[in-house]
Amino acid sequence: MNLESLLRLNRMIRVIGFDDAPFIRKAGGSVSIAGVVCAGTRFEGMVWGQIEPDGWDATDAILGLLLGRKFLPQLHIVLLDGIAFGGFNVVDLPRLSEQLKLPCVAVMRRMPNLTAVREAIYRLPQPERRLLLLQRAGTIHAYPSFFFQVCGACPQVTFSVLQRLTDCGKVPEALRLAHLIGAAVVKGESGSSA
Repeated sequence: MNLESLLRLNRMIRVIGFDDAPFIRKAGGSVSIAGVVCAGTRFEGMVWGQIEPDGWDATDAILGLLLGRKFLPQLHIVLLDGIAFGGFNVVDLPRLSEQLKLPCVAVMRRMPNLTAVREAIYRLPQPERRLLLLQRAGTIHAYPSFFFQVCGACPQVTFSVLQRLTDCGKVPEALRLAHLIGAAVVKGESGSSA
């Protein structure tokens, strides 16, 4: 059932939200990513993976945690906390959506400073390739309290879904939980800015 039908019929929307755990830049090693599955705003399960900081494997890591695994058949939408994990390990949003056959949304807490993003990317290897992935993710849509890029659904429907999946504040619950769990696993306790 597609998102529009789920909204219209007031049915439960199952979501997975991915966020990276805190990491120390230039410390070496991998960055953990948490994927939290929610039915609406209720926690139902979790996946945990690793990516390279400023690397190229974020899309494949997410696909590896979902393709052929138990949660994928239950899901209606995939949320990412931003378009990049572990610094600038940029997710190929259209490829993710196409391979999972689900709408995929990069949610941002505020409109990014694109000039600062561009400057940071140019300090890394293959900046043009990273910028291309950012462009492929499409327009950044701004709705009251939500900023996002989406592949596989229209912006208005996506906005309605994000509202439905948000319990309080400006962050859908699956992303809020992924953020808290990632911080707790790495630091021993969750932070305050979820």
